Parts: sequence; structure tokens; C-alpha cells
Amino acid sequence: MTISIAHLGPAGTYSEAATLAYVDGLKQRLDRSYVLKPYSSIARTLQAVVRGEAQLGVVPVENSLGGSVAVALDTLWQLDALTIQQALVLPISHALLARADALSHLNVVYSHPQALAQCQLWLERYLPTAQLLSTQSTTEALEKIHTDRTIGAIASSRAGQLYDVPVLAHPINDRLDNCTRFWVVSQSGFNLGVESPATELHYVSLAFSLPKNLPGALVHPLQVLAARGINMSRIESRPAKRSLGEYLFFIDFEAPGARVFWEDALKELETHTEIFKVWGHYSVWHLCD
Repeated sequence: MTISIAHLGPAGTYSEAATLAYVDGLKQRLDRSYVLKPYSSIARTLQAVVRGEAQLGVVPVENSLGGSVAVALDTLWQLDALTIQQALVLPISHALLARADALSHLNVVYSHPQALAQCQLWLERYLPTAQLLSTQSTTEALEKIHTDRTIGAIASSRAGQLYDVPVLAHPINDRLDNCTRFWVVSQSGFNLGVESPATELHYVSLAFSLPKNLPGALVHPLQVLAARGINMSRIESRPAKRSLGEYLFFIDFEAPGARVFWEDALKELETHTEIFKVWGHYSVWHLCD
């Protein structure tokens, strides 16, 4: 059986690198063949899994410098049929790729918004007058260069090799310990058949809206976790896109020990919410070593 995996393309993106690393790890645990399927956006990657065009999808959800990937969270909220199978943490090392002979020759720099954010201080220092323009992926940015020596792109060194674009500067991210967390998602009910070792720490990811925007409305759901000593590893809000001042809340928490312990917490937590979605119980593979 061949497992198909959707990711943000084209070839050379960090999402592809994360997918390749995931496949390498998966081959050690599951004897299958794999095929990668690139898509032009993060939203389309997730939608492809929902439509059954791919069995798995790999999408970035958070970066240590640029923060959360809003389009991934917003799209997951809109889609009701996805489950997180695995999380991956991948080191990210950005390069400035260009056909120019010097930084001073560049007038425009293209890249994905996350990459631009992760290199903000470097860009302000070395290219303070360059126009910064967003693309759907870091690899798409390379397509803007062609033979124009006044245009640069932020992408990986590997992407430069794939598309034969020279590296003008590397690394350029604002911190060397720059990592991105990716989620591997599938349709609900899909069983990959991989058992996580007991030594791997597991997490639960969920999201919810509140029935009313009242003082203390968020306190009650959080108290459910606090009362049980459950440690949250992430909490953030996103606009509910219904009216100004309405928000969705995204939470990850550590889920060690007996499953019934945190499942009971979810049942109680749901009683304090309007819409409640649990995206999965999964382990994290750290690929930063």
C-alpha cells in the first residue's frame, strides 16, 4: 500500500523538507511506500486531505520566531474532518538567494510571510530600503528571480541548489535556534498503524468558541485543566470572523498518564464552550538535532 502525503510545494519548501524527514522516520516504523503531493497553499494542502486526494497532509503551525501560522489554524477550524497524527519540530535555516553580485544591488526581496518575519532584523540591517513582497511559499519566491539581478528571495539553501540560484547570504534568520512545528493530519478515522513509544511525550490539541463574551468566560475552561494539574503548552486566540471582539481559542496541553484522566477533562471543558473541537492526541518528533 502506498501512502500519499500532501504538503506545501513546489519542491524545495520547508514543508517538503519536513515531509521528507517524516517519511524517513516513518520508514523505520512502517514498511510502506510513500508518494509526495505538492499543493500551492497551506489551505489547499489541508483541503486535499479532506477531499481524499491524499491520505496525510503536512502543514506548518508555529515558528519559534514568527509565531503561529494563522492560515493553518483558521483552515483547520473551518474543516471538521481532520485529526492530528503526529507533530514534527524541524530546524529552519534561511538563505538569501539572488543572481546579484552584492546586497546593495537588490531592490526587492520575495518570500513567504513567515520567512520574512523570521528574518526581519537581518533585513532591516542589511537591506533597509528593499521592498519586501509575500509569496505563497518560499520556493515560489525563487520563480520571481529569473534573470533579474535586482530581485532576491528568502528560501532554503537546498531550494537554491534545486533551482540553480546562488546563495548570497546564509544563515539570515534572526536567531540560529529557529524551529518550526508541523502537524501531520489525516481524515478522522484513518489509522496509520504506528504505535508511539511510551517514552514520547504526548499532547492534545483543541479549539473552542465561547457562548458569551462575558467577564471571566475564559476562566472556566482553563480552570478545568488547572484543577487537574494539566499543563498547557500553548494557548492563543484567533478572530472568530463573525463580529468584532469574538474569538476562537486554541490550546495544546501535555497528556501523560492514563487516557481517562485527560478525556474526563475534555468532557467537562466542553460544557463551558459553544463550539468545541478536539484535533487529536499525538506525540512529537524533534528533528532539530
